[in-house]
Amino acid sequence: MKNVFTVTELTGAIKNFLESGFDIIWVTGEISNLRRPASGHVYFTLKDEGGQIRVVAFRSAAGRMGFDLEDGMKIVCRGRLNVYPARGEYQLIIDAAEPKGLGALQMAFEQLKERLEKEGLFDPSHKRDIPFLPGKIGIVTSPSGAAVRDILNITGRRFPSIDIIIAPAAVQGVEAPMEICDAISDLNSIGTDVIIVTRGGGSLEDLFCFNDERVARAIHSSKAPVISAVGHEIDFTIADFVADLRAPTPSAAAELVVPDRKDLIERIRRLKSQLINARGVSLRELENRLDFVVKGLRDPRGRISDLRMGLDDWYARLETRTRACIDTLRGILQRDMSILDSLSPLSVLKRGFGIVRLSDGTIVKDVAMLAVDGSVDVRVSSGSFKARVTRILKEQNNGREKV
Repeated sequence: MKNVFTVTELTGAIKNFLESGFDIIWVTGEISNLRRPASGHVYFTLKDEGGQIRVVAFRSAAGRMGFDLEDGMKIVCRGRLNVYPARGEYQLIIDAAEPKGLGALQMAFEQLKERLEKEGLFDPSHKRDIPFLPGKIGIVTSPSGAAVRDILNITGRRFPSIDIIIAPAAVQGVEAPMEICDAISDLNSIGTDVIIVTRGGGSLEDLFCFNDERVARAIHSSKAPVISAVGHEIDFTIADFVADLRAPTPSAAAELVVPDRKDLIERIRRLKSQLINARGVSLRELENRLDFVVKGLRDPRGRISDLRMGLDDWYARLETRTRACIDTLRGILQRDMSILDSLSPLSVLKRGFGIVRLSDGTIVKDVAMLAVDGSVDVRVSSGSFKARVTRILKEQNNGREKV
């Protein structure tokens, strides 16, 4: 009799065969169909020209990779084969991955830089000026490193009386990002005028704590302006892009943060000399002006006499012009009065004419307005009188017509 398997039995046998037959394996391919559910696990397909395989990176493993998996990315990953009985499919469960052709740390750096730049953390408008002469400087670094010694030596030589507070923090390793963030927070609580985040040179792995997102956000949210002085001049970290000022080396940061006391003293001496010279010039100018004023005030009577005669002259001119203006206006007024008088009805009456009105005061302009035996008022130049109409004659072209 043939041996008949159930689906579960066959799937289990395949599972045991595959999972026991393959130890930890490395697989390379291109990511596609990547999904990130709320659980935090990452699911995708790894493919090449001839085939494909399902891959799972559980949340803990994905978090340790240091960079984000993306569709189209070619990777080399390490894991073990697994059969998922519920679907009868085999898959690869990975615990590590690295971009092919580009290191994982470099990939993480590029991805974080791009994301933070889009958020605006590198925007020049957020950059604050470094105080010219800070009263208190905070330094975030390892207290035993060469960076802090360089900074103390240079600041001590340039400005010995400056106050410096060292906030110790690891500058390498897994714990470093959190310690750097705490140190920045502590210095802001104390109250510093400027903060230097620094360490000496090293490999990309050594400096990678300064490429941590938590450090970037701590620098961005710092109350005091921050100078990033990490590594050598050729080294660039995320902290450099976020900081208010990037110094190529710790020594350069020390020179940027405090001026040279000797240079300041010499500058003050020059300014003092210029001030004294300027004050002397100003005093001489004031003395000259005072002499001029005094000379002008020695005998004011002559000046007063000149002003008095000038006033009389102006008064005479004003009086003459006023009279001429009045005469001109009087002539204009008389002319206008003559014109008005010639147009006045009284002038017409003086020439022998009269104004005839009806009893209601209406001026008679046509004989048709009159009636025989009607009374009218007649106004002449010397007075008025009443009259009765006995006859009405109407003018015609060939003579008068009795109405």
